[in-house]
Amino acid sequence: MIMMRKNKKEKHKNYSQLGLIIFRFKKNKLAVFSVFCLGLIALAILTAPLYIDYDKAIVQDISIRFQGPSWEHPFGTDLYGRDLLARVIYGGRISLFAGLFIILFSFLIGVIIGSIAGFFGGKVDQVLMRFVDIFMAVPTIFLAMTIVTALGEGVVNIVIAFVICNIPSYSRIVRSSTMTLRNMEYVEAAKCYGASNLRIILKHIIPNGIGPVIVTATISLGVAILSISSLGFLGLGISPPTPEWGTLLSDNRFYIRYYPYLGILPGIAIILTVMCVNFIGDGLRDALDPKMKK
Repeated sequence: MIMMRKNKKEKHKNYSQLGLIIFRFKKNKLAVFSVFCLGLIALAILTAPLYIDYDKAIVQDISIRFQGPSWEHPFGTDLYGRDLLARVIYGGRISLFAGLFIILFSFLIGVIIGSIAGFFGGKVDQVLMRFVDIFMAVPTIFLAMTIVTALGEGVVNIVIAFVICNIPSYSRIVRSSTMTLRNMEYVEAAKCYGASNLRIILKHIIPNGIGPVIVTATISLGVAILSISSLGFLGLGISPPTPEWGTLLSDNRFYIRYYPYLGILPGIAIILTVMCVNFIGDGLRDALDPKMKK
């Protein structure tokens, strides 16, 4: 038993930091399975033009409206005779990939603002954090609705709205990590060697304090997908006839009682995607947890 424990410790020592994170992540079977499922969803969305025509998602044909699932229309048709499978698949391009862009841009901007505020402190911290507090004081969905109403409908405007809404949370997390890391010995040593503030932030502060932010970003992707769908359901999302998961539910909400598949199938797409993202976030949280290194 003692030899087995020693072998495990020696095996862990041979891993790099990234390799150790991947090793711990693989131990979470549900997270690994979620990565596989999310990859299949993304692949199905990206390769959609190869197996289903986009015209089926937007061209109306009233003569075949409200047809149930069949071989020709596996998910059935909606009130305008459009193929529901095509609309769900092409709608995922906006819901999933717009969510990815929202998290990416808000992550990058939030890390920059938080690291600068936490590293320099003083008046710089006060000014930046007061702006952050202003945006955090407004509920996310209301702020997003206001921005989209001001800018107009469209994918780009939705991404801009939710990037602005998500920046404050990332800024706060990075700021708190930076305020702890800026007093560490390796940061003081870098200052003694004459390293510039920019180099210290980029090479020492951000890499060592970015773990919690990555976990938050992963989990926030699920929230972003739900938020985009919520705007679409409220009629502030993508202009018709462009498909989007929230818009699908909004268009069919009056007919779900009589044709349940109109709401069940888009709802399953949203639930399955968000669940996969959340399970992946849980796996990353466990993999990046310092207590798991023991």
